[in-house]
Amino acid sequence: MLQAPPAVPGMSESEIDTPALLIDLDALEANLDTMAAILAPTGVRLRAHAKTHKSPVIAHLQAARGAIGQCVQKVAEAEVLAWGGVRDILVSNEVVGASKLARLAALARIATISVCVDADEQVAALEAAAAGARVTLTVLVEIDAGGARCGVAPGTAAVALARRVVASPHLRFGGIQAYHGSAQHLRTVAERRAAIAHASASAEQTVALLREAGIACPVVAGGGTGTFACEMASGIYNEIQAGSYIFMDADYGRNLDESGAPVSMFRQSLFVLATVMSAARPGVAVLDAGHKALAVDSGLPLVWQHPEWQYIDASDEHGKLAFDPNTQGPALGSKLRLVPGHCDPTVDRYDWYVGVRSGRVECLWPVAARGALT
Repeated sequence: MLQAPPAVPGMSESEIDTPALLIDLDALEANLDTMAAILAPTGVRLRAHAKTHKSPVIAHLQAARGAIGQCVQKVAEAEVLAWGGVRDILVSNEVVGASKLARLAALARIATISVCVDADEQVAALEAAAAGARVTLTVLVEIDAGGARCGVAPGTAAVALARRVVASPHLRFGGIQAYHGSAQHLRTVAERRAAIAHASASAEQTVALLREAGIACPVVAGGGTGTFACEMASGIYNEIQAGSYIFMDADYGRNLDESGAPVSMFRQSLFVLATVMSAARPGVAVLDAGHKALAVDSGLPLVWQHPEWQYIDASDEHGKLAFDPNTQGPALGSKLRLVPGHCDPTVDRYDWYVGVRSGRVECLWPVAARGALT
């Protein structure tokens, strides 16, 4: 069931029904501008990852600042973006199954569609789907860049798979994907640099062997919010797939910079607004935001601008705050901004973004690709 909008434009933040998914519009726009300014002089392209925001509205804001297109993880996400006017989409994932491939090929009639492969069988199935739809699909060979998840081995195995793509009449070889997902949350700069140095070496080896085989490699893609600066500096990557930079979350807030302080390149713009629904016990306040309102796979949320109040436990409908009983805690009925531990799955719990500026609701945007699992 579609959730009722929790606010209307012009309403004060204190009037928003909760739990609600809040965007601080000033912070969001600052993050968009910061990424654009970082990448502009380098020639490295941004293909922003829509699995974070799930919104054609935000995709168009990114495009207005130079993003060349969007990444998604699922065909259903690609459909929502394409129907919302996004015209260049990479499914940065493998797609398996005849029905999904038919849907993907159909999208190529209204958008430029790319997809990743790491097996011969996937190439054959993509060729059949593209031929059936009378379209051409762009294909990236995904290499295992160190994440030990998807991806063919770099080097000769990747070249052999690229040859299969090149030989397919309805497929176009677009390059390689070398994304190291687990490196995004390595805490120190040294750890992140070491991981991406390995990924870059794997990508460089593969590109060199492709060149020897006479196969051009237009795209070397990868990089996320935690490591994109490393990929950008490598001289190998030319497309960055960062997504969470627009919102940030508590887990990314634990990444450290050169000085050992939390990385502060981007601002926290995404919050879950919650209401104190009980304050019956000393040193405890209970919020109306628990597991159904927040993803906790990367840790419990933080209370924005109140480090003295700690979110210590969640149940389905409740979140428990603890504080010194000898101090003033949050009042019954008061509203608090929570910083989610992991932004992407938290967004997927909501139908609406509530955009606020200077304490007032400015806009509501649908989370259009919410629940797009297929």
